[in-house]
Amino acid sequence: MSRRRVYSNDTLAIMDRFFIALDACLQNNLFKTLKEYFEKAGIEPPHFYTQRKNRDRGYFEVGWLVPLIKDCGVSARWLMTGVGTMFAE
Repeated sequence: MSRRRVYSNDTLAIMDRFFIALDACLQNNLFKTLKEYFEKAGIEPPHFYTQRKNRDRGYFEVGWLVPLIKDCGVSARWLMTGVGTMFAE
């Protein structure tokens, strides 16, 4: 069971942008299903859903961002800082 974490405001902002970007990638069919994304990112589905519902849970990892950057063209700069556009130009 995951412990509660006190994430920094920067980490919470990154997490928020992650969920926004993932939803955009799914809407644009860059991933067919969440299951496909979970397999690429090595995410246990219960951990994802728990983290999405309660941002204070300790499941979120920076590695969750990698498939969005590598496979979908999401801007790493935008994910990390919120600066620029969601998709790399």
